[in-house]
Amino acid sequence: MKKIVLTGGGSAGHVTPNIALLPALLDAGYEVTYMGSYDGIEKKLISDFDIPYIGISTGKFRRYLDPKNLTDPFRVLKGYSQARKYLKSLRPDVVFSKGGFVSVPVVRAASSLNIPCIIHESDMTPGLANKLCIPVAKKVCCNFPETLKYLPEKKAVLTGSPIRAELARGNKLSGLDLCGFSANDPVIMVIGGSLGAANVNKAVRDALPLLLKDFQVCHLCGKGKTDNLLLNTPRYKQFEYIKSELKDLFAMADVVISRAGANAICELLALKKPNILIPLPASSSRGDQLLNARSFESQGFSIVIDEDDLTPELLSDKVHELFLARQTYRDTMSRSSQLNPVDTIMSLINEAAENNAS
Repeated sequence: MKKIVLTGGGSAGHVTPNIALLPALLDAGYEVTYMGSYDGIEKKLISDFDIPYIGISTGKFRRYLDPKNLTDPFRVLKGYSQARKYLKSLRPDVVFSKGGFVSVPVVRAASSLNIPCIIHESDMTPGLANKLCIPVAKKVCCNFPETLKYLPEKKAVLTGSPIRAELARGNKLSGLDLCGFSANDPVIMVIGGSLGAANVNKAVRDALPLLLKDFQVCHLCGKGKTDNLLLNTPRYKQFEYIKSELKDLFAMADVVISRAGANAICELLALKKPNILIPLPASSSRGDQLLNARSFESQGFSIVIDEDDLTPELLSDKVHELFLARQTYRDTMSRSSQLNPVDTIMSLINEAAENNAS
């Protein structure tokens, strides 16, 4: 039996693509082990799956002054030593890393044992953790054509990000029933991110008088972010969080309004959902969502609205514009080379495992 170690953590975005690969890995006969931090989000997310989990020590690499910068390097060194010990015992054929700081000791330890590593960079420009792993990786997968120029030419592969296969298996009628919507009118789905997005939520609610004239609105607003004054508004349904029914909501959505996190927009691309992206501004992030959104806009996959420009009238105008041109957006997304990320990444994993075995 072939063996693989998955690693990545610190945020859900560094874990969910690994989870999306699991069915294909198990179908291909891999014995899968996950290596992450002791108590990070990756441990919680992986606990839903019947695969072994190994926790190691890790630390964060900060670009700013912080007392932990003096102690965290020792945690990373400890994690490297632990990862090396576990990898020597497991003897995997390949390591796949989705990034995050926990991945650094794992990838570097694997390299020291001549275990091939494939890593994935979600954002336009490589983060610090992946920059530390790229020199020892066999292949570096990425989501955006623009990222290729930041990577070693012989290692870089444009794959897109793996998404959960079940998202493509939704039932439109089930989604409409869940929301109490009619099948006769189009549906806007609003996704603010895993924690919701206060400014996006407000903009959508301010625009409801305009949007609800022509559309029904399904709003995933985040935990504790529902507006009780709007609970009985016709043609508008709020959810704090959706899990298993998310596929049905995607199936019923004609257009989507979303933040521009890498995994979220790759899901929209894979599902060929015409979308408006409202990226986090640079003042609230390292600016990666702005870059992600502009890439999708330049490829013809999305309409982008800067948060600072948001008004009810602009949002309504852009939604109507998108809806009228929705088939053009679907056709453009259908021609994307990033539509089969699981298959592309699995071919890289299999090639690395086979070369290692030989």
